[in-house]
Amino acid sequence: MPGASHGRDVDAGEVRIGTSGWSYDHWKDVLYPPRTPAARRLDVYAAEFDTVELNASFYHWPRAETFAGWRARVPDGFRFAVKAPRGLTHARRLRDPEVWMPRLAEGMEALGDRAGFLLFQLPAAVERDDERLDTLLRALPADVRTAVELRHPSWNSEDVFALLERRNTTYCVMSGAGMPCVPRATTTDVYLRFHGPGPQLYTGSYPDAELRRWADRIGQWRGSHGVVAYFNNDGAGAAVRDARRLRELVA
Repeated sequence: MPGASHGRDVDAGEVRIGTSGWSYDHWKDVLYPPRTPAARRLDVYAAEFDTVELNASFYHWPRAETFAGWRARVPDGFRFAVKAPRGLTHARRLRDPEVWMPRLAEGMEALGDRAGFLLFQLPAAVERDDERLDTLLRALPADVRTAVELRHPSWNSEDVFALLERRNTTYCVMSGAGMPCVPRATTTDVYLRFHGPGPQLYTGSYPDAELRRWADRIGQWRGSHGVVAYFNNDGAGAAVRDARRLRELVA
């Protein structure tokens, strides 16, 4: 039955920190030991982190069997956040979401208890359209936890935040060049995405002072919220280093 998600990804006080994606050649000697085959990178990743944001699904939505295979390879308690396909978010710009729902639901169901959020990342050029967003949120399966990344600044409106609250949808707090950074919670969960500290997205390491500020903010949230955070600055392994450091600071 379509409707808003009523599940939780993390309990109040719980913090999960990981990266966006787990398989990058330039993470050798940063995360993977020498000569680690690509087929074992998820195993190495899941031995250190308890959550990951799946990138592959953004470019091509996997078969249910692929999702089930990933589920079988990670330990109990691990969570996959899954990026919705760009065909819906970028090509169609959220139009006619109903036709996508059976495949999205099938993939999330195949992850079973390892399923975290389904993330809808909108392009920076897509301006506010409350009706289109609401149509998407009403079409979602009721048991799928949902987060939305609204990159155009026109979305930063109390009416939009109220819409997300009504649909029990988590607003994605963004950090990155040219992105509006609004530390707002619209559900009992907070979803953070770190796209890099520099003038270009996806590169550079966050200064320790900035990570400390984020750790303080997470500390404030965790009294009443669960928090998930993913580093997307994968260049030169910065995402791995920053995720490790933020985890230390939060602990």
